[in-house]
Amino acid sequence: MTAERIDGKAFAARLTARVKAASDRLQAEHGVKPGLAVVIVGEDPASQIYVRNKGEQTQAAGMRSDTHRLADDTTQDQLLALIAQLNADPGIHGILVQLPLPDHIDSAAVLGAIDPDKDVDGFHVVNAGRLAVGLPGLVPCTPLGCSLMLKDALGDLSGLNAVVIGRSNIVGKPMAQLLLAESCTVTIAHSRTRDLPALARTADILVAAVGRPEFVRGDWIKPGATVIDVGINRVPSLDPAKAAEGKTRVVGDVAYAEAAEVAGRITPVPGGVGPMTIACLLMNTWTAACRSAGVEPVLGE
Repeated sequence: MTAERIDGKAFAARLTARVKAASDRLQAEHGVKPGLAVVIVGEDPASQIYVRNKGEQTQAAGMRSDTHRLADDTTQDQLLALIAQLNADPGIHGILVQLPLPDHIDSAAVLGAIDPDKDVDGFHVVNAGRLAVGLPGLVPCTPLGCSLMLKDALGDLSGLNAVVIGRSNIVGKPMAQLLLAESCTVTIAHSRTRDLPALARTADILVAAVGRPEFVRGDWIKPGATVIDVGINRVPSLDPAKAAEGKTRVVGDVAYAEAAEVAGRITPVPGGVGPMTIACLLMNTWTAACRSAGVEPVLGE
């Protein structure tokens, strides 16, 4: 058996096109242009590239894109003052603070200061609570993207056994809540789980979000299962000469070649979950803009 490859890049492109069309309708019919503000503190190169990509894709989706670049020595009070300003700006519907923040800034305090209705990362405790009890809110982008791909690939998820490896507030816990909402039977596994390979083999849906390169092996997979690999890990190049030069390659949390021989469907890394994260960020921004205008956020085909 060779697993069907779930193409997250293609899915994200289709979703982004739908979001752009919906944003255009929102502007034409209600005079509201979705606006996203991204705040970055410091000069971390990876964060700078990620923020630039977010800005470009936001503009390409027909939305307002504001980027606030702050110096490394920005104080927590200065950052909180900017967030308060953005909370009060009616033209900004989504606020994203790029992590990590410098050590002298309390990330939890900063994320907690964002208006939950503008929290397009879905990290605020209010949005976590809304998700837990089934109320409308903003859902973290990565698990939201995983959920959309699963429903596209499998249709009705009701009754399926799902195992989520990883219990972070950003991916693992909200992923489990989304699967519960689809009437899956859900188990969250973690570093203290006993006989993790045996548990993984019970899964019709296996979501790996542990941040350990190729941690999940092929013999952990139930034949025909759907595997969602959230991991993005940099490891040395397979070419010894390139590895000696410090060159790296990107792999997931799943040993892809092994798993693809057993699974029914699988996401690659790169090109799987990653592209969906920004697409869902744009969708969350559009959703927040709709709600601010009193419009039901129904995404067209």
